[in-house]
Amino acid sequence: MKAYRTYTVTPKLPESLEDLRRIAYNLWWCWNPDAIELLRRVDRDLWEECAHNPVAVFGRVRQERWEHLAADEGFRQHLERVASAFREYIDSKTTWFARTYPEAAKRKIAYFSFEYGLTEGLPIYAGGLGVLAGDHLKAASDMGVPLVGIGLLYQVGYFRQYLNADGWQQESYAENDFHMLPVEPVMDDDGSQLCIHIPVDDHSLTALVWRVNVGRIPLYLMDTNTPENSPEDRQITYQLYAADMVMRIRQEILLGIGGIQVLDALGVAAEAFHMNEGHAAFMAIERVRRAMSKHKLTFPDAVEATRIANVFTTHTPVPAGHDRFPPSLVDRYFRHYYPQLGFTLDQFLALGRENQANPNEEFCMTALALRLSAWRNGVSKLHGEVSRRMWKGMWTQVPEEELPIGSVTNGVHTGTWISNDLAVLYDRYLGAEWRTEPGDQTIWHRVAGIPEAELWRTHERRRERLVAVARQRMRDQLLHRGAGPADLAQADEILNPDVLTIGFGRRFATYKRANLILRNPERLRALLNDRDRPVQILYAGKAHPNDRPGKDLIREIVHFAADPAVRSHVAFLENYDMSLARYMVQGVDVWLNTPRRPLEASGTSGMKATANGGLNCSVLDGWWVEGYAPETGWAIGHGEEYADEEQQNDIEANALYTLLEQEIIPLFYERGRDGIPHDWVRRMKSAMGAICPEFNSNRMVGEYVDRFYLPGLRRGAELAANDYQRARQLAQWVQRVKQNWAQVRFVEITDDAPEVAQYGDRVTVRAKAFLGALQPSDILAQLEFSNVDSGANLVAPETRRMEYVGPSSDNTHLFLGTVVCEGTGRWGYEVRLIPSHRDLPDPFDMNCILWA
Repeated sequence: MKAYRTYTVTPKLPESLEDLRRIAYNLWWCWNPDAIELLRRVDRDLWEECAHNPVAVFGRVRQERWEHLAADEGFRQHLERVASAFREYIDSKTTWFARTYPEAAKRKIAYFSFEYGLTEGLPIYAGGLGVLAGDHLKAASDMGVPLVGIGLLYQVGYFRQYLNADGWQQESYAENDFHMLPVEPVMDDDGSQLCIHIPVDDHSLTALVWRVNVGRIPLYLMDTNTPENSPEDRQITYQLYAADMVMRIRQEILLGIGGIQVLDALGVAAEAFHMNEGHAAFMAIERVRRAMSKHKLTFPDAVEATRIANVFTTHTPVPAGHDRFPPSLVDRYFRHYYPQLGFTLDQFLALGRENQANPNEEFCMTALALRLSAWRNGVSKLHGEVSRRMWKGMWTQVPEEELPIGSVTNGVHTGTWISNDLAVLYDRYLGAEWRTEPGDQTIWHRVAGIPEAELWRTHERRRERLVAVARQRMRDQLLHRGAGPADLAQADEILNPDVLTIGFGRRFATYKRANLILRNPERLRALLNDRDRPVQILYAGKAHPNDRPGKDLIREIVHFAADPAVRSHVAFLENYDMSLARYMVQGVDVWLNTPRRPLEASGTSGMKATANGGLNCSVLDGWWVEGYAPETGWAIGHGEEYADEEQQNDIEANALYTLLEQEIIPLFYERGRDGIPHDWVRRMKSAMGAICPEFNSNRMVGEYVDRFYLPGLRRGAELAANDYQRARQLAQWVQRVKQNWAQVRFVEITDDAPEVAQYGDRVTVRAKAFLGALQPSDILAQLEFSNVDSGANLVAPETRRMEYVGPSSDNTHLFLGTVVCEGTGRWGYEVRLIPSHRDLPDPFDMNCILWA
């Protein structure tokens, strides 16, 4: 029966406990152990039942419990301690950003993401992308970066996973009650909830606005489930990652175009804009449209004025992971939009095509984001290389290694992921600075001073806790399937708290090869069941609902784990979420990662494991290419890439078995008289000292601030000054150079290099070029030189600017460059001309380059 009227009931807290409500509605608590313990004390059983969501706990606590807590002096003192720490955190004027960039304190940066993994109690995330976005906001809060988050508030979020008796993944969806989540409605001046209205198709879409407080950072989320919308429109924010293409484009319109409207409605004058993946790319075109409308700019002028402040991060090295829409669908949803740009449909579609001249190509959100951003990056150094290779078709004249796509390697928010036990140890031996300055290498050098016995016993406690959680979860899984007493009894015996424990937790896509270690079952069984040196493996992860091969992987593992010979050594836990992920990264000895290189963009779980004392065993892909050293973990292979996938699987599976047999297992079980594996603990320390200061989200966010956000803010302000005078000039210059670039040619290249030069000699290169209608100030001449291979190809060339000498009588221009012979062997050089302008973000953006 449908309710005649609905209303909200909130718990009536005693006045002395009101600070508890403020803490519950700010996710600062989720990375502060003392605050978590305070909230747990309200009702420990409800805390677990409510998935660590304090707002849901408060809604179910009986009034007499509140009165009891108000009378509990110990609880009130605990509350005051946490409330005081919270106020001090929020009010601090000495954050990293305030100290480093005091002049930019009032500037705003908008961060757009499809999902946010902040805490398991706010289920609006699917996996790594969302958890990365959540860590980004938390680090920005800790550092005082003036960030504003934009996203969607989903009615059911991502699915919950359970397995049937055959090990086949099933999905269930539980609706979120927003009034029982740590989110608050944003209220308008008239006392009603703030909403925005977006033209979609042939009608107006309404979205309500909610706020999540993430420490100092506001995160604004849009929700279309309101009676003002049609039933179809109410479904837009029903489910994260809608499989239906029509629903997906509507979600992305809401995120990108609606997100800009939210900022306007709130009066947030953001000056830099970060797109976390291509889902938000419509934000960039909406900024162009608004600049054209408000400031009477042409489309080229508006592009130059806006893209300088746009940052785009791509996370996906797999072509299928980039959203593409057919032209008919784009026309349906933008037929009233692209005329406002002065565009035809084909001109609009060209913005989202890699090859703008190909009328058969679909509209790609990543191509749109790349084209309308000045700052572009992958999420590891290797992923930057892969991204340049993937998208080189957009810059056909530019060498692959110089394409304007860089990299910022991901990091993790250490405060969120480090166990309480280890945090106490860090406080004692590293000092409290590891929390506030996690990127300071001198702090992490102090790890060497932690007594080996203390570090090992702490790690053993976390393994014991992981085994206890795994047994309880396995028992719950079996109960859900209707298992009998015998099976339930076996659940209490899975895993062993004293055995070498390998963890594998991630999305079950086929390229991640969760079954690589199962490639030779007999060899694996021998390792698992070794009487003196046994091994156990704990699996967790979800396959996309439509990914049958991914679901087959899960079933294969579940069937293997059901074998009586290994049943107590292998377990697959359902419904991988942030809570289970914490237990796993905090308790495993080895974190296993087996992607097919180079398809892992970054990965962050291994970073979290290392921060907790775990060691990585991984293919050299993603972040591990940068993190690996012989003293920090183990590499499967040497970074090879194979054309034959079956051959690759065989070779790397054998390499993994060999590592386990010859290195990992012996090192773990080689104990001193005190029962401690001293060489293993020393490797733990080496990994923690090397990886923690580098692969943390403070370092990551600091890079975005230094390299992208603030340069974008400054240069955006410069282009906007005097009614966008410099933006207009830049657009006119770009158009002039592109129109006249075909006239540019080299007339003569000469040098004074002898056939055989000696080490230390100087070689002068003269380049005479005809520039046509262009001026020398429009051009940058560069000399590239290095040793050459047998095909006379430059090998890792160094680039040096050539000096402009002046015009010649034959209407040409002379450029001069010098090379010092600092190496022996066969050397060579090449000369090139590229456009040059003070306001051009990257000289290769224009795809204009002339080689000698």
